[in-house]
Amino acid sequence: MGALPLQLATRIECCHGHHHIKGTNGNNNDSQRFPEKNPVRSVECIPPRPKRIILVRHGESQGNVDESVYARVPDPKIGLTSKGKAQSEECGRRINDIIQKDGDHNWQLYFYVSPYRRTLETLQSLARPFPRHRIAGFREEPRLREQDFGNFQNREKMRVEKAMRQLYGRFFYRFPNGESAADVYDRITGFRETLRADINIGRFQPPAERHVDMSLVIVSHGLTIRVFLMRWFKWTVAQFEGLHNLHNGNMLVMERGYGGRYSLLMHHDEKELRRFGLTDEMLIDQEWHKYARPADLNYDCPMVNSFFPHLNEEETCNTGEQLSR
Repeated sequence: MGALPLQLATRIECCHGHHHIKGTNGNNNDSQRFPEKNPVRSVECIPPRPKRIILVRHGESQGNVDESVYARVPDPKIGLTSKGKAQSEECGRRINDIIQKDGDHNWQLYFYVSPYRRTLETLQSLARPFPRHRIAGFREEPRLREQDFGNFQNREKMRVEKAMRQLYGRFFYRFPNGESAADVYDRITGFRETLRADINIGRFQPPAERHVDMSLVIVSHGLTIRVFLMRWFKWTVAQFEGLHNLHNGNMLVMERGYGGRYSLLMHHDEKELRRFGLTDEMLIDQEWHKYARPADLNYDCPMVNSFFPHLNEEETCNTGEQLSR
């Protein structure tokens, strides 16, 4: 067997000797480019969690005003109306107002966006109130795309399919050649893990700028946003099916609570969240999220009693005994 080429032999020796391939300047290139691979990370290097995760539904699209468009134009290529662009810019101004009220001048935004034309155009309009130094960056994320209803959509057939979905169940009904909400849940689960990793390593913040008050903005679609919230807060299928779609150009704000977890009740009031479809149990859980730490588990989750019938029976019996005394 012939001798190994010098370059390859050097690479192997380097890997055996140091476990990392080093650049010519002696620095560990992997740990510089991929900080999550560096096993030696001090507590001071851990970036702060973003202050908010803001979920934005795209502005009014051509398909929202004329469903026949879906039969002529591929869904990913349907753009916004002029009203939709105005809605998106107004949403950007509202986001700016929310952040300005914090009184912190050292803040930035990082965007995740569905690759559909209507969401890309929404982001372009939404970002107009923000100068370049406020925009940390953006990522086009295919897993944030709209639920797939098939390719070109026959208008009358889609009406029948949507009626069938109501009978079968909004979460599990799969459109022919398309997706169910359960399918969207699977890909959103993958995106959530990516997002959690990005948050944990501060991928959207350069190491020298980790003192910046960062907010994340996710520009997506109505059902995808509802599924994202379902996955994040571990809502049930029944709870998902009770949610309502956000209006075009509207948003929901998950804000970091006092213990570090995100809660919708940090920004929204109970009335707003009830309109969106949150139940008493979901609101109680959001209240817990306001004060809980990221690693905490809600041992007093109200859903436990409502899910198991025998616990309700026990509680009713106990109440009856107390009243009879």
